[in-house]
Amino acid sequence: MTVDHATASRWAHVAERLPSHLEELSGPATGTVELPLHLAWSGLRRFEVSDEKLLLGLYRIVLTNGLRDDLTGYLNADLLVRYWPRLRIALGKPVRICWEQRFPELAAAAA
Repeated sequence: MTVDHATASRWAHVAERLPSHLEELSGPATGTVELPLHLAWSGLRRFEVSDEKLLLGLYRIVLTNGLRDDLTGYLNADLLVRYWPRLRIALGKPVRICWEQRFPELAAAAA
């Protein structure tokens, strides 16, 4: 999968906030997560991780709007890989491409 230079520079801020390794994503695998206002400024802020629909919503918000500390604190590597095939559909193309290029295991999970 390739990205042209115009697209790469336009979305460089997305790639810059990604962790170096998926293992850095040490967010909860169980329980309830409450997002801060800078991520969830309107609507639902509390998400039950065991509820797949809520988990996908939580991850979409964090993947799309989160800073590096948000990504590593709210996302769980195992859950991200497990739900990536469904989650990637809800993400914008630049976010999806950046994550799959950085982490080939996500692209493999989607295949």
